Amino acid sequence: MSIPLLICDDSAMARKQVVRSLPEGWEVDVTMAANGAEGIEAIRAGKGEMVFLDLTMPELDGYGVLEKVKNEGLKSIIIVISADIQPEARERVMKLGALDFIKKPVDGKKLQDVLKKYGLI
Repeated sequence: MSIPLLICDDSAMARKQVVRSLPEGWEVDVTMAANGAEGIEAIRAGKGEMVFLDLTMPELDGYGVLEKVKNEGLKSIIIVISADIQPEARERVMKLGALDFIKKPVDGKKLQDVLKKYGLI
């Protein structure tokens, strides 16, 4: 059964890079969102059981998405993929409920290691 996977990033190039980094044979149904507002709507619609989330986006940033998911009790496993690697950013997203944090640009091996670490593949 395919996992509804949402890739939420304002950069089309970054979204494509994440798709290329997905583990081979991983059964996912990919939805893309170009900003946090689109992302939260996709999560509410059941298209984001698993989410790869950027932090810096227009309309609603990644922190806002994490806050809405938490406050609305939405069920999503969220892994942040961001170039903002400051310890404060990592700490903040973890407190908001992110499962993990991966540095951009995403590395396929690192992504696979994180997914294995949590039993997601």
